[in-house]
Amino acid sequence: MVKIANFRRFLICGLLGLLLTGVVSCLQSPKTPKLEFWTMQLQPKFNNYFKDAIGKFETANPGIKVHWVDVPWGAMQGKIQAAMGAKTAPDVVNLNPDFAIQLAARNAWLDLDSVLTKGENKQYVPSIWQAGTLNGKAFSLPWYLTTNVTIYNQQLFTKAGITKPPSTYQELAQVAKQVKEKTGKYAFFTTFVPEDSNDVLESLVQMGVQLVDPQGKAAFNTPAGKAAFEYWVELYRQGFLPKEALTQGHQQGIQLYQAGETAMLSAGAPFIDTIAKNAPQIAKVSAVAPQISGPNGKKGVAVMNLVIPRTTKTPDAAVKFALFITNASNQLAFAEASDTLPSNVAAVKEYINKLAASKDKSALDRGKSISAQQLAQSEILIPPLKNLDALKKAIYENLQAAMLGEKTVEQALTSAATSWDGK
Repeated sequence: MVKIANFRRFLICGLLGLLLTGVVSCLQSPKTPKLEFWTMQLQPKFNNYFKDAIGKFETANPGIKVHWVDVPWGAMQGKIQAAMGAKTAPDVVNLNPDFAIQLAARNAWLDLDSVLTKGENKQYVPSIWQAGTLNGKAFSLPWYLTTNVTIYNQQLFTKAGITKPPSTYQELAQVAKQVKEKTGKYAFFTTFVPEDSNDVLESLVQMGVQLVDPQGKAAFNTPAGKAAFEYWVELYRQGFLPKEALTQGHQQGIQLYQAGETAMLSAGAPFIDTIAKNAPQIAKVSAVAPQISGPNGKKGVAVMNLVIPRTTKTPDAAVKFALFITNASNQLAFAEASDTLPSNVAAVKEYINKLAASKDKSALDRGKSISAQQLAQSEILIPPLKNLDALKKAIYENLQAAMLGEKTVEQALTSAATSWDGK
């Protein structure tokens, strides 16, 4: 009996020992949170940047590990939708506002207002921050940006007797007339091909046109919409736009400018270096001016942001990492490495100051400086729409019909609105 009692005591003590060992082991080796971070087509160019940034974050947060996954641009939408459906979504995702807001409407992203401390949103450019909100609630952190500038051929301007680049669409029409009449060339090229650039659609907004109402119905069949349609139709009918504007995309505009056949090109500042490589003689006579706008002064901007899926198992760590990637120092470093613009207010200020202090003063630096300075008037001009391509098709095809005399401006405007509302 003593032996049995001793055995029981030994067994109980042994089990308690194992339990205590397990508890101590758990206390000594907590499970390290692992974050999965997806970006859009940033490898391999920015491998060193992210290796350094992630390394710094993990050093400052020894309890967190980050796994970076880069997804091809065209694959991101399908991949993130599949991951959300399978409940295997990453913890932090790089998306553009157009697609991010569609999923925000389905309550897919973490409500940042509930997790950010007071004032943390103030570190971002206000209009850019606003682009990451839906119904007054924030769902994304702004990251890197691009805004177009006007690159112009000083030689053609001089021949046409033009002393300064146009800043408004009204001035652009006058320049288009003057360049054509004095040089036989075109002032600029813009495309009306529905599958291509959004430039014409953005121009309508800059001219004061509301594209859709809060219910998503056409809101452009108005006096302002008619004036905007008439603007483009008249430029084409008077011969101040190349005929291939109806059949060729933005790439044609690039080729025409580099060949010296047009006097202006709307593009990101870094494209100045591309012109220098492809057409050095044109680059020598090229200068940079702010983006053309309308009476409201609005300028377009393209935004990339970071969102956090609501399903993340580590929301605190995910928010901490997203804030780290978008802080002033990291945004400034990425902007300089990628020739983009930061969305962090302090980083924008430092970016402009660095360019101002540069002794180089190259055309690229001037373009970057103009691009950064116009951020204060920049915003996403086209509202996020699930069927944006359908809206663009309705407007562009009817504009083309009016340009070719197949419809009056009034008929084209009404037909575009009817087409969109009946989609």
